[in-house]
Formats: sequence, structure tokens, C-alpha cells
Amino acid sequence: MSPIPMPETALLLQMLAMLLVIGAFAGVLAGLLGVGGGIVLVPSYFYAFKTLGYDGPQLMQICLATSLATIVVTSLRSVLSHNRKGAVDWAILRGWAPGIAAGAVLGVLVASMLRSVTLQGIFGVLGLVIGLYLGFGRGHWRLGAEMPKGLRRAVLSPLMGFLSVLMGIGGGSFGVPLMSLYGTPIHRAVATAAGFGMLIAVPSVAGFLLLTVDPAFRPPFTLGAVNLVAFAVTIAMTLITAPWGVRLAHAMDPKPLKRVFAVFITLVALNMLRKALGF
Repeated sequence: MSPIPMPETALLLQMLAMLLVIGAFAGVLAGLLGVGGGIVLVPSYFYAFKTLGYDGPQLMQICLATSLATIVVTSLRSVLSHNRKGAVDWAILRGWAPGIAAGAVLGVLVASMLRSVTLQGIFGVLGLVIGLYLGFGRGHWRLGAEMPKGLRRAVLSPLMGFLSVLMGIGGGSFGVPLMSLYGTPIHRAVATAAGFGMLIAVPSVAGFLLLTVDPAFRPPFTLGAVNLVAFAVTIAMTLITAPWGVRLAHAMDPKPLKRVFAVFITLVALNMLRKALGF
């Protein structure tokens, strides 16, 4: 077997420049709006890698896996920070942990068998649901007074882990609305959802690292389905820019910005869905 040639310096520099912008943008949004990075990172990685010519049948798997790898770090940092303030609801986290982790493992198994275009369609549909909820959801909406237990938890917890992996996102996009709908105060929901992110990301990344990706369609420095360059650059940039977003959040009213972000996510999801349908 002949060795795989090292990528050209110009290509690496292009890739690095794109990833620096993506990481900076994700960090600011995370600090400003408290949203998880995956909902932004997955489509950003997809368009960056596709622009660089890596449009293979497993491109979405690479984007999902790399996004989830960053979530391992950001969720750990977040849950430790929230725990110091006593905001994490460990009873919810312990009760939901087995189901979420099991769903995440199932998500990796299913994602590894799907073509990139199918995963684009799934991301588009679920992203549209999240965008519409962000835009039109109301804080007073309730499905119950406390988080589900028994059969409902046995169904909802693996479903959350499963769908999150298929989108390459952590616990915030599904976990925070779910906990809010069941009467959990928003700050406690955000803090606990960071723990959901760990439960989703750790087992799924372990699985994606074992996935075989065709070298012809693999961006440089990809281990399994995780692109190490994108992972490292994103983490470095979010560490720098997330505090900027936090300062902006304290300087202005974030509510209209959340509406703008909801429109942004909806448009991104629709565009991903359009491409998946071949239009």
C-alpha cells in the first residue's frame, strides 16, 4: 500500500482559516445566547469541508463526530462551572444517564450505516424543529410539573441521546426545552443539560473513533471520523471568544438576538434539507 500523500500547505492554510472563523463564531454564540455549539458547528464543518473538496458519502459522519468531540470538552467545562454554583440537578442527571448513553451508542451505530445525504435530511428536519421552537416557544408552556419517570423516561431518555448523535449536538437543544416543559427552572435546566452533553458525546465519540472512513474523502488529520484539526482549532477559538459573547449578553437584551438566531438556524436547516432533497 502506497502512503497517503501529505496535503498541500495551501489547502491546510485554507482549512485552518475557515476553522478559525467557525470556532470564533461558535464561541461568541455560546457565550451570547447559551446555545450548544453543535447546531452551528455541524453545518459549518459541512460547508467548509465540502468547499475544500471533501464531499464524500461519509462527510456528515465526519462533521457529526468532530462536533461531538468538541462537546466532550465544552460540556465538561460547563458542567464543572455550573456545579460550583450548585446549579446541576444530579437527581435528574443520574436518572436519565443510562437511557441517554444507550441512545447515543445506538445513534452511532445507525449514523455509521447511513449515507451523508440521509444524515443531511435528518439534520434539516430536526434543525427546523429546534429553530421553530426557539422562535415561537414560550417559557410558560408546560407538559407536567416534574421530569418524567418510569416508562416515559425509559422512552424519552434514549430518544434524546439517539437524535442528538444524529445531529452532532449536545444536551442543550433537546434537553433544555424538555426540562423547561416539565417545570425545571431555566438556569437549572441549562446546567443539567451540560451533563446530558457529556453523556451523549463521550460514548458517541468513542464509537466514531472506530469508524472507517475512505481516505480519498477524508480531510487531513482525521482519526476515525474525528477531524483533529477542526477539533483543536474549535476548542481553542471557543475558549477565546466565548467570554466575548458573555460580555455582549450582559451589555444588551438577548431576547431579540435569540429570535434572530432562531431564524438563522431555520434557514440553515432548510438549506441542508434542500441539498438533501437534491434541489
